Amino acid sequence: MDKGKIVALEDRIPKLKEQRRRKANRRLIILLFLFFTMIAVVAYAQSPLSHVKKITIKGNELLSTDEIIKITEISKNTNIWSVKKDTISLTLQKMNVIKQAKVTIKWPNTVMIEIEERNKIAYLESDGSYFPVMENGKILKDREVTELPINAPILFKFKEGAILKEMVTALDELPVEVLNAISEIHYTPKKTDQYHISLFMNDGFEVSATLRSFSEKMIHYPSIISQLDPSIKGIIDLEVGSYFKAYELEADESEESEIENDKGEG
Repeated sequence: MDKGKIVALEDRIPKLKEQRRRKANRRLIILLFLFFTMIAVVAYAQSPLSHVKKITIKGNELLSTDEIIKITEISKNTNIWSVKKDTISLTLQKMNVIKQAKVTIKWPNTVMIEIEERNKIAYLESDGSYFPVMENGKILKDREVTELPINAPILFKFKEGAILKEMVTALDELPVEVLNAISEIHYTPKKTDQYHISLFMNDGFEVSATLRSFSEKMIHYPSIISQLDPSIKGIIDLEVGSYFKAYELEADESEESEIENDKGEG
C-alpha cells in the first residue's frame, strides 16, 4: 500500500469538527430565521398593521360602494386574516342585483371585490313610482325611481311571477335598437290569450302582440315600419301574422283594412 496516501486519524479530526460546526451553525441560522419569522407573523397578525386598510369595489352601478361594504361587514377594524372570501361572495350573490361576486385579498391589507350585476331590462310602474326589473324577473323594490325613466321600457300592470319572467326574457332577446324603440309595455290579457301585451313605441306606433311569439316577431320591427308611412300612425298587430290598422280610419274601414292585410300576409 502507498504510504503517501494514508491520512492519520489525528489529522482528520479537526476537519470533521469543522464540518460539524458548520452544519450546526446552518441549522441554528435556519431555526433562528423560522423563529423570528413566526414572531413577526404573530406580531403582524395581532397588530393594527394587519387590519384592512383599503376596500376596492369594481363593476357596481346600481349598488353603491358603501352599500356593498355594509353587506360584507368589512371595516377598517377587520383583521385581514379573518376575511372569509367565499362566504362574502355567496352573501353578495344572494342579492337580486348581483349575478356574480369575486373577493380577493391583495397583501398586505387590501380587499378587492369584483361585482357583475344583472342586466336591468325594464322598469315597472306602480302608483306613480318606477322600480328596476332585472334579467331574472325580480323587481328591485328598494330602488324606487320617482322620475320617468328614459333608458329602458316601462312595464304597466305586471306582477312578479311567470308572466313578468317571460316578458323580461323576451326583451333580453331583442336587438338593442328594437329594445330602445319601446317606450311602454302594458299587460292586457284577453279571455283567449292570457299572454297578450300592448306596446307603445317611441316613434308613435302601437303594437299588439302575444308573449308566446313576441321576441321572434318583434325582431322584425325595423323592417315592418320601413314599409309604413311614418305620418300615419296606428296599430301593428303581431298576434297572428302581421298587419297594420291606422288610427285615423273609420271603424268599418279599419276592419276592412285589417282583413285585406291579413290575407296579404297569408
